Order: sequence, then C-alpha cells, then structure tokens
Amino acid sequence: MQTHRTRWLALPLLMLSMQVLADSGPGAPSGDGEPILDLRYRYENIDSGSTPHGAEAHTLRTRLGYRTGEWNGWSALVEIDDVARLGGRYNDTRNGRTDHAVVADPDGAGVNQALLRYGADHGEVTLGRQRINLDNQRFIGGSGWRQNEQTYDGAMLRFTPTGKLTLGYAWIAQVNTVFGPDDGPYATAANRADSGGDSHLLHLRYALAPWLAATAYQYRLDLEDLAVSATAPAGSLSGNTTGLRVDGALDRFDYVLEYARQDERGRTPWTLDGRYHLVELGYRLGPVQFKAGQEVLGGADGPGNRAFQAPLATKHQFQGWADMFGTTPADGIDDRYLGAVAALAGGTLQAWYHDFRAERGGASYGTELDLSYAHAVPGVDGLGGLLKYAHYDSDNPALTADTRKVWLQLQYIY
Repeated sequence: MQTHRTRWLALPLLMLSMQVLADSGPGAPSGDGEPILDLRYRYENIDSGSTPHGAEAHTLRTRLGYRTGEWNGWSALVEIDDVARLGGRYNDTRNGRTDHAVVADPDGAGVNQALLRYGADHGEVTLGRQRINLDNQRFIGGSGWRQNEQTYDGAMLRFTPTGKLTLGYAWIAQVNTVFGPDDGPYATAANRADSGGDSHLLHLRYALAPWLAATAYQYRLDLEDLAVSATAPAGSLSGNTTGLRVDGALDRFDYVLEYARQDERGRTPWTLDGRYHLVELGYRLGPVQFKAGQEVLGGADGPGNRAFQAPLATKHQFQGWADMFGTTPADGIDDRYLGAVAALAGGTLQAWYHDFRAERGGASYGTELDLSYAHAVPGVDGLGGLLKYAHYDSDNPALTADTRKVWLQLQYIY
C-alpha cells in the first residue's frame, strides 16, 4: 500500500512540473531546462561458497528526466529509472533463484525523483521524492552503486545563515530502497521495495577553518516495514542515531574523527545500545592519496541481532566492495583498512585492503582486497568505463564464505 500511496502523492508534483515547462509567457522559467539521460550497462560476476552457484548478470539502467529552469526561486525535476535484465543467471531478490548468488538489481521501472525545489539566498526547501546524501553517506545515502537508486519521499530543508554554518532538517514519509520498484512473492522484511514511517533527520555543520569542521547529527528512523533479518520483527531497523563528526585538511594531510550512539525509538521492538567510531588519516603524495583507518560498529547482547546498524547508508562504499557486511553481525565489526587512490594514464586507480574482526571478542572474520580502474572512453563525450574487482577471504565459514566479484561497467551521461 505504501508504494501506491506514494505514486498518488507524486502525481501533483509531476503535473505542476509539466505546467512550469509549458509556461512560455511572462514569468517563464529563467535559464534553460536540462534533459536527463543516463545509460549504465553493467556486467557482474560472482564466485562464492555461500550458494551452490555463483552469479553472472548483465543489466542496463536507463534514466530519463527533465530539470526545469528557475522561476521566482522555484524549479522542478522529474526522473524515471528502468532497470532491464539483459542476460545471465543470478538471484535478484525477486526471481526466486536462491541457489545463485545475489545481484541486488531487480528489473522494473519507476519514478526515481519527482520534486519541487525553492531556493533563496540563505537556503532551500525540496518537496517530493528526492535524493538525500549526508556527509560521506555512512548513515544516510542513495546507494548509487546499485542500478536502482535509493530515494526518499518527504521534505528537506537546508538553511545557511552564514558561509560557515549549515543547518539541515528532513522529514521522510517513505524510503524507496534499492530492492524496488516492486516486492513480489520473494520479498522479505529484510529487502522490502519501500518502507513507510515517520523519520526525522537533524544535521548541523560548522566549518571553522579548512583544518577543522564539526558536524552534529541525529537521525530518528522509523522504518516500520523493515527488519534486520528476514525472521526478525518488523521495525527492528528503527532507532535513533546521534553523533559528532570532526574533519579537516592541513597541507598534505586530512583526517576524520567520528563517534555515534544508537538507541531504540518509540516503536522499535528491541532495546538498543550500540556504539560507532571512526578514525581515519589521509596523506597526499603527488598524484596519490593514501588513507588508513579504523571503523567500528559495536555488537550487543540480547536475543536477535542488536548490533549497531546503518540501514539507510550507501553501504557499498564501506567495509569492502564485496558487500559481505551489509548487515552488521551480532558481535559487531572492527574494520581496519588502508588504501590508495591514484591518477594513472588519464584515469583513476584504486586499491584497498581490509582486515575484519568481531568488535566483541576480536575473532577474525576475514580479509579483503579491492581494486578498480576508471577511465573516460576516448572519442565519446560523456562515456566512461570501469573495471572493478573484490576478493574476500573468509576466516569464519559459519558467518561468511570466500567470495570473488568482478564488474565491468560502461556509463553514458548526457
């Protein structure tokens, strides 16, 4: 019912945006509107001991839309996504192929964004289905790596009273997850296409100087349809996450320090008391950026998995590209990592190494090596290629399995 209700709510936004586009008289939009065309083909191959068969997937994401010019501070955007399965054998979480590894890119078409935005000198308001990416997307993001992006239905307010201070507030009525656009008979509480609720995001950032900025936040998530696992009670991913992040850059160095606590929200079925911390240091040497860090999501006692979770994060950016820990294990996770990003032959090369351990007890989960190279395709403006590899070596077969993933991607953006 949530999906159908949101589509009805989006209709007035679509109609109004079309009216703005059609207005050619006095007061018409200033500046030109922009069409949106984004084509992304991806080949994904998985070899994993977690299922009888691996996976091989050919998918194409087609994104079409239009962004209007501005009219008295108002603008509108409409964006439609279609994910097509071109071939291969894999479990897309909707086709019932549970003997194959998961490639979480179900096929289908839907509204990715449909919004109105009003901007003024010291802030803006956005209403409708929209993209929300906060800070490094560790807690709130769009999961843009997956073919079906995660977007949010609600309202977002940004207020910038000075050049150094930014205040943000968002109300979210529904989360449209990467598993959409539809549920189908194989959906579970752990992979719903959408989740209704009454969530509130509070965010304050003060940039004192290039070497010091502080961000305070509280994310009050009410995810009434989602659960930490297929058998856990609905709402077990709801909760309050309150934290402080400090970051900056000085000469060749940059750093991040972050701490957060997670507790239960009113309708959360479990008592929660999780901790999170991040320590990261970077150093730039010529065309190479080195980074090393430790990220810890704490475990917890009690029946069920009550560890610190990040249900709305862009998870592929964290804890390795093999995506072995999309859900934090009950004993928590301690990820110690190092890597480098380098400009090479007109493209970008990345290499990362992760050592994963339980936050409680310190037992080893395993290690992972990640490599990627991205480069624009010569002779075609807007076309880029990506080759990517992840190799996870498990030390805990009861929890994870040895996994290798390879991706080849071509993306054209007009």
